[in-house]
Amino acid sequence: MPYLSLRRQRGLSLLRSLLGLLFVAALLAAAAWWWVRQPLVLPAGVPSVNVVLPSGSSARSVAQAVVEAGVGTPPSALYWYFRVSGKSGGLKAGTYEIEQGDTPQKLLNKLFNGLQSLRSVTMVEGWNIRQLRAALAKAEFLKPDTQALSNEALMAKLGRPGMHPEGRFFPDTYSYAKGSSDVFVLQAAMRAMDKQLAAAWEARQADTPLKSPEQALILASIIEKETGKPTDRPEIGGVFTNRLRIGMLLQTDPTVIYGLGEKFDGDIRKRDLQTDTPYNTYTRSGLPPTPIAMPGKASLLAAVQPAQTKALYFVARGDGSSKFSATLAEHNNAVNKYIRGQ
Repeated sequence: MPYLSLRRQRGLSLLRSLLGLLFVAALLAAAAWWWVRQPLVLPAGVPSVNVVLPSGSSARSVAQAVVEAGVGTPPSALYWYFRVSGKSGGLKAGTYEIEQGDTPQKLLNKLFNGLQSLRSVTMVEGWNIRQLRAALAKAEFLKPDTQALSNEALMAKLGRPGMHPEGRFFPDTYSYAKGSSDVFVLQAAMRAMDKQLAAAWEARQADTPLKSPEQALILASIIEKETGKPTDRPEIGGVFTNRLRIGMLLQTDPTVIYGLGEKFDGDIRKRDLQTDTPYNTYTRSGLPPTPIAMPGKASLLAAVQPAQTKALYFVARGDGSSKFSATLAEHNNAVNKYIRGQ
């Protein structure tokens, strides 16, 4: 009997130990469950902090980087949470924004799914390269790696040495991770223009006088700058196509203005139209040597699929639209009506 009593006591003791361990484990599990759902502590008065994770970062280095970014939590706790979650091997490199109210659980979701902190910059149809580079220089959290480069050096850095930068970037809104280089944005815009131009050239009319995608891009940039009312683009494209077919001067003010560069003060004068430059389409026949702006998709299509029209002239009505004419006499009447007010 004493022997059985001793065994019973030992069994009860072991059971108590197991129950104690289970109780402690349950407490730890409850505490962990509670912790992963509590907001991470950020510095007072700071809405968010950024953490940059290089490629190949381990779960331990990620946890340490989060703490070093200003998050007040033990790095070991984050590390073990990453490990226990089973997702520690899938944390993705990038730039992340940890905001007030973010929990460890939400942070892990961002890191595992690559939900980087994004910003965006918009390139507007009709902008020239100066306007584009000025916008990139002002873009929020975008590293200005190309800001000090000349246009020539810029294109060399983008892998297009010797190419003029005007018109080479497709106007659109581009997203980027905070801390990204402006090179990334420019490369994306350049690839987008390559794609849009190739698609437009593939869809060109069989009788177009344009000889290459380059000429299509140049004409599209002129159409972009001449268009006040979007629906007029095909007709404007038709006018310039007709002039190219018969060898008539394009006589378009935007090319002259582009040739003046920063000397243009907002008014185009008679002497400007008479001063010969590579971009003066009043003194030189054919297309100018380069695009003069960034054309959008509609202008690219208007260059290669112009309206079938007999018009050779157009003049602004003053409401954004244009009046198109087939003869000089009609055009002069339209000029008298809409420009001279007669």
